[in-house]
Amino acid sequence: MPRTHKLLIATGLILGAALGLAGTLVPSDQLRAVLWTIDGVGLIIATVLLALHFFRAQQDLLAAGFLIYALGESVISAGNAGNLQIALPTFAAGAALWSAGLMLTAIPAGLPLLARIAAALASILFAITSLGTMAGTPMPPLAHPLPFLAYPVLVLTFIGWLIFTLRQPSN
Repeated sequence: MPRTHKLLIATGLILGAALGLAGTLVPSDQLRAVLWTIDGVGLIIATVLLALHFFRAQQDLLAAGFLIYALGESVISAGNAGNLQIALPTFAAGAALWSAGLMLTAIPAGLPLLARIAAALASILFAITSLGTMAGTPMPPLAHPLPFLAYPVLVLTFIGWLIFTLRQPSN
């Protein structure tokens, strides 16, 4: 993996983990929007680069999983700057894509076991969030217990992806 890719992936995953969690804890809607926007862009860059890595390695399920996750992050990012209640359908659609992408990264071998287990669990939690909202039980991004408790599991997934990335030989 090129050194530049490793640096960009690691930076995106770290920003995504740190600023994503921070955004769930701040009381200011404006600050949350800024944190989640930076978090989203970092994660999109990281996951698209991971998708390219796995595509080149002919690991299509992993590549597809990272691309689908990036699409979900893009959809969710579209609602970050507005009222979270108004953006609820956007969040639910993005969470569904997150769920699908995460599960596709959990199924095949190729990532550390911690990342695969965390991705599968996060996938299930975000599927419940998305389907619950679409079935009439609104679960906005800051709702307790879901999706609020799904975010730390998602961060564990990012840590697994980060470990994988840092272990890759640089070329």
